[in-house]
Amino acid sequence: MEAALTLQQALRWAQAQLPASDSARLDAEVLLAFVLQKTRVHLYTWPEAELSPEAHTQFAQLISARAKGEPIAYLTGTQEFWSLPLVTNRHTLIPRADTELLVELALTLVPDGPLRVLDLGTGSGAIALALASERPDWQLTGVDRVADAVELARSNAARLKINNASFVPSDWFAALTGKRYDLIVSNPPYIDDADPHLTQGDVRFEPRSALVAPAAGLADIQRITVDAGEHLAVGGYLMLEHGWQQGSAVRDCLSAAGFVAVATHQDLAGRDRVTMGQRP
Repeated sequence: MEAALTLQQALRWAQAQLPASDSARLDAEVLLAFVLQKTRVHLYTWPEAELSPEAHTQFAQLISARAKGEPIAYLTGTQEFWSLPLVTNRHTLIPRADTELLVELALTLVPDGPLRVLDLGTGSGAIALALASERPDWQLTGVDRVADAVELARSNAARLKINNASFVPSDWFAALTGKRYDLIVSNPPYIDDADPHLTQGDVRFEPRSALVAPAAGLADIQRITVDAGEHLAVGGYLMLEHGWQQGSAVRDCLSAAGFVAVATHQDLAGRDRVTMGQRP
């Protein structure tokens, strides 16, 4: 990459370096805007502006890392979820748009009024913070067995000034003895260890422990459904995100654990994504 490129030239160069990305143009725009601390609109408002040597070097390094497959969210340290700008790092999964279905269902299917809500495996705090931001009268608790994830979720809550969400370290329900909730949500590990997708795309860089579960990806879901009854109030709901081919198996898990009104909901692509049940 030559010195003193204009923003327009820099974007063209960057796109050519990312032949394996199906979003090369967007990747280049996001990374250049990050380097310049400007909006993407700025790049096209001032296309003839020149990159400084420092910005040139930083942009080239980021594009090189992206060409090797590193996720944009890790390179910039941020990812938007439910319109919330969340800080991300390599200790947690990158929040994804598919998971917003879980938030939407919780907001539309659960009765209004003050609720106690638990987010299992909270990671960056995405689900808990999205729900807390929409329902100030709800009290959210997010748990994660990874201490660094808990600290990240706490810092996201503080930075976003969301005061009705707290985060504590816990291996699923281990630290929650005697506590009950009106709603439990979770996006647990659900990928089979042999799934070839683990060697592709962003997931190569994400923590494997947050992605993979034994028993064809169902082990953590099975554990949650068995233990959730002790922590749900009567009439409370359990909502689980899962793989698009796991809907039937997850419904079986919930039914076997005694849940009623078990149902699976599809994502925008029409694939099974979230299954829920109610404690009778």
